[in-house]
This record gives sequence, structure tokens and C-alpha cells, in this order.
Amino acid sequence: MTAKPQIRIPMSRIQKLIGERMLQSKQTKPCYYMGIDADTTELMDRRHELKKRLGIKITSNAFYIKALGLAVKEFPLMVGSLQGDSIKIAESVNVGFAVNAPHGLVVPVVKEADKKTLTQIATLEKELTDKARSNKLTLDEISGETIGLSNLGVYDIDSFIGIVPPPATTILNVGNTLRTAVPKDGQILIRKITDLTIAVDSRVVPDPYAAKFLARIGELLQKPEQLIS
Repeated sequence: MTAKPQIRIPMSRIQKLIGERMLQSKQTKPCYYMGIDADTTELMDRRHELKKRLGIKITSNAFYIKALGLAVKEFPLMVGSLQGDSIKIAESVNVGFAVNAPHGLVVPVVKEADKKTLTQIATLEKELTDKARSNKLTLDEISGETIGLSNLGVYDIDSFIGIVPPPATTILNVGNTLRTAVPKDGQILIRKITDLTIAVDSRVVPDPYAAKFLARIGELLQKPEQLIS
């Protein structure tokens, strides 16, 4: 019986680099994981209104990046990194967000997300996403990440746990937004609930601290007016 020829798919340079970095992370970062269900009903319902008010399409990623920027200002240890026998806090919140490009997974970086308005973030996020998909990102645009974001909700993935990208300590993973029956004030309401999980390097961040950070992100997403600035 004739053996079937083996199929080999060559890896791109970016795929090799990402694979090496993720292996390094899994081998060197002892992480813990936690998640919450965030009520994003108002946020999702108001996106069309915000598009008219702000004059630009606001993707869900732009909201998550803005929420990360604001939350890290209150919980700076989330962008800390182990430096010998001390923890160094990053000077700014640089959010690397995963983009599925034709040539592989790419992670452009929105720098100083803690200092940018939602409109500025939305504009830059679209620009970086377009450049990622056309393989036009510069080295500077994929460097300097201090916290990660991965959103697989757009692929109908309910929940997942991502790998913390080096040199970051934390990654926020966003799952699907589902219509869910929620009891409130003696009534059963249908709300839009989004699954959020974080993976965190346990050497840098105590789990109660990370729990408060994740809860704060949920609060910010629940009341999107806090993100519009």
C-alpha cells in the first residue's frame, strides 16, 4: 500500500517569532486565571449613537483598550514586570491587541492608552488593524506592549484563556456577548453579557489585587459614559 505523501506547511517568520515568545511565556510565567461576566448591554446598544456623536465607528476593541487604560491607572501593578528582586511599573499603558492577519497573528500596540480619548483610540485601532492585515506595520507599531488584549468574541467563542505575551504581566481575554436572562429587582431581564477573563503572572500581582482590577473593568464597560472622554 502506497504511503500518502506528507503535507508540510511552512511557517512564516512572524509565526515562528510568536511561537517562540509564547513558549517562553508558558515556561517562565506562573500564571493564574480568573473571569467575570460583564453586563455590556448599554455599551453595545449605544455604539450607533456614539458613532453619530463622535463621528467615527467605535469597535468593541476600542472600548476594551480604553477600559484597560483607565483601570491600569488605578491598578498600576497590572503593568509591572519582574526586574531581579524588584517590580518595575511601566511608565505608560501600551495595549497590544491581537489581529488575525492573512500572514498570521499580529499584535499591534496602542501606546499610552491611558492618555488617549476613546476617539483617538478608535482611530488608531482601525489604522493599526488595517496595516496589520496588509502587512504594513512598522517595528515601532508592534513594540512596547505592557498589557495584552485578545478578543475572540467576534468568532463566537464564549470563553477562553490566552497566554500572557512577554514582556507583559497581564492579558485581558474577551469572549462572546450573549443575550442572557438576569434577575434584577424582582424581574427577569434579558441583558447582553460578555465573558471577560484575565491571565496574570503570579510573581508580580497578588490575586486579590487582580480581582479588583478585573471588577473595575467590568464596571467601566457597564457604564460606557465613563469611557467617552
